[in-house]
Amino acid sequence: MTSLSVNLNKIAVLRNSRGGTEPDICVAATAAIRAGCQGITIHPRPDARHVRFGDVMALRDLLPDTVELNIEGNPFAPPRTGYPGLVSIVEQARPQQVTLVPDSDNQLTSDHGFDPMIDSDRLISVVNALKAMGTRVSIFVDASVHGLDRLRAIGIDRVELYTGPYAAAHATGEGKAGANIYARVADDARLAGLGVNAGHDLSQSNLEDFLALVAPIDEVSIGHALISEALYDGIETTVRRYLAIITKAAGA
Repeated sequence: MTSLSVNLNKIAVLRNSRGGTEPDICVAATAAIRAGCQGITIHPRPDARHVRFGDVMALRDLLPDTVELNIEGNPFAPPRTGYPGLVSIVEQARPQQVTLVPDSDNQLTSDHGFDPMIDSDRLISVVNALKAMGTRVSIFVDASVHGLDRLRAIGIDRVELYTGPYAAAHATGEGKAGANIYARVADDARLAGLGVNAGHDLSQSNLEDFLALVAPIDEVSIGHALISEALYDGIETTVRRYLAIITKAAGA
């Protein structure tokens, strides 16, 4: 069945806007775990706009063995003060999964994926280094992606489908047509020997339709919508609602 990884970046955004330690990202993670999530996702950016290196290490020490840590980031972003670089972070934190995302410093959020036809060669050394650390390697891709066999050839384990366009289509009533595009690329990925994750703008309103049309999906990573909904209903209640949607979709 699909795993739910809760992205906690927005907890750190709220904390950083005021300074100090509240809200506490580890307390938020504990609430999500208590509700039954299978993973925690964080994206430590070089500018430290939300999750910071210290948060990564604190979560590493907090999470039980039954809950996976997924660290997202751009492996080509150079180290700087407070940010030792993605590969170095992974080396120290040893997450179960790392998700490679081609974001730049000035991006508000991740909005596109790597292109296997263009990026595979330069990713080889990065993937080799990460695999040597024992972590599963996933890579953020668009629904229009081609050349997925190249990703498997360089050792990548999974793709994460960028679902922003699906969420936008769903909001206008075109969710089925939008999801069909993802179903095709998910099939292509599985045929190439890749696992399939999905994330970005998934929410309680569109997740069930997505899973029904695109399954099987190994993992969904959900942050912005989940944390927004949790402001009203609480983290545990919100996480349980997502897990109920996943369970319902699995039985459909």
